[in-house]
Amino acid sequence: MEKLNGFATIFFIVADVFAISSLILPDWIVSDSGGRTRIGLLETCFTIYGREGTCVASTIPTEWTLSLVLLVFGIATLTITAVLFVVSQWKAALTNPARWTGFVAMIFFCLVAVTFPLGFSMDTIGGDPFQLPSSFQVGISYILFVLALWITVVSELIAGKVCLPHIR
Repeated sequence: MEKLNGFATIFFIVADVFAISSLILPDWIVSDSGGRTRIGLLETCFTIYGREGTCVASTIPTEWTLSLVLLVFGIATLTITAVLFVVSQWKAALTNPARWTGFVAMIFFCLVAVTFPLGFSMDTIGGDPFQLPSSFQVGISYILFVLALWITVVSELIAGKVCLPHIR
């Protein structure tokens, strides 16, 4: 495997792990006002004044449902990208399709980054699109997602050899 493709593969796998972690954890939006509220794409957890926390399946707005679907597609294409890069060690012809699949994953993640903040107007949060009220902030899941997005972009740049000097 070419050295740069190896680095890109490792970065794609790391981005995939971050994206999966962000999906699983219910900490996309958090609040400590009147107890602890943790809102995720799959579940919402409440802890009221030190009592035992309760988690329920999230009832999310349409924008977050679209974000969830796009995130799952992004995770799937990142996984396919990593597999294609590993297999390209033996079949070099798969390198170009792997780069394009990584590009598609990057597009899915960018779409999630745009559609997710549209759901800040849901009743539980009470904000406006792209504007969280002061009692809420983004949580670790959202930060992991943004890291996955950035690592995917860097991986794609490495895989496409975009930022390399041309040495003769």
